[in-house]
Amino acid sequence: MAKLLEVKNLRTYFYTEEGVVRAVDGVSWDLEEGETMGLVGESGSGKSVTAMSILRLIPRPPGRIVEGEIIFEGQDLLEVSDAEIRSIRGNRIAMVFQEPMTSLNPVLTIGAQLMESVQLHMGLDKNDAEKRAIELLELVGIPEAAGRVHDYPHQFSGGMRQRVMIAMALSCNPKLLLADEPTTALDVTIQAQVLEIMARLAKDMGSAVVIITHNLGVVARYADRVNVMYAGRIVESGSTDDIFLNPRHPYTVGLMASVPRLDATEHVRLYAIEGQPPLLIDPIPGCPFEPRCEWRIDRCHTENPPLELRGERHWAACWRDPSVDAKTVEQQPAAMRTGS
Repeated sequence: MAKLLEVKNLRTYFYTEEGVVRAVDGVSWDLEEGETMGLVGESGSGKSVTAMSILRLIPRPPGRIVEGEIIFEGQDLLEVSDAEIRSIRGNRIAMVFQEPMTSLNPVLTIGAQLMESVQLHMGLDKNDAEKRAIELLELVGIPEAAGRVHDYPHQFSGGMRQRVMIAMALSCNPKLLLADEPTTALDVTIQAQVLEIMARLAKDMGSAVVIITHNLGVVARYADRVNVMYAGRIVESGSTDDIFLNPRHPYTVGLMASVPRLDATEHVRLYAIEGQPPLLIDPIPGCPFEPRCEWRIDRCHTENPPLELRGERHWAACWRDPSVDAKTVEQQPAAMRTGS
């Protein structure tokens, strides 16, 4: 399939009084048309900043994209004018933001906010735009859409507001949808409903999707491929099956082990990765995960491992010898065994 998006050596830094925060530090990945990719990692790993960089929404100051290329449909988004990127945002590339209450304007009706996008990008008049807004609300499962289109955000529940955000993102039939923690603060039942709606509509429209999440269950169900981020870098990348069945980086193994398993046969304490992610102000000479890694060696402290091929389209950034991976997994505590 054709490449829809290519991110090449992206570096996004924030210049603060304390120093330069390297929030995204040399990230590269690609996305095919119609593909769904999961971007996972702890808070502060650079997931959201990567998505915001694609749309050039990094606040400046203090942030700045200092290096890299973001090729979308053959066009480098970092080279286009401000007017061109505004025509792409919400139209060809759309984003579902993390907090719907703060992303929706509290003094405008839901309908007005939905109509703004389709009037701007699709050239619809007011009547047609309102019809489109009602249609979108119906698509995302909001009852009595014709009446609720005139309501304000505070008159909707959290789940309903998130549905509105999805409707807004998909209003112009984008080629790429960036979903940044789309189910934050929602209960499990509503999470499933919202994700199913988003996945179904994106599939119907042929949109590629990037799901940014902490929830590995979401990734396992909806993503075709997974990129695991840590300290502003990708430490493992591969198909969803490869990542879940045969993780090749200690951080990925730890993430998997920290999730309760329904098929567990042993009663053990839930595993937790000890320590905290590193501060990104000072350069990290070695592997950024080295202080928290149970299998670190001397080389990890001084040299940062590159992403290396560990299987068909499966990469990992680790100095571990691939030939001892299976043995390493067998040596893990029972709580860390992931079934590989």
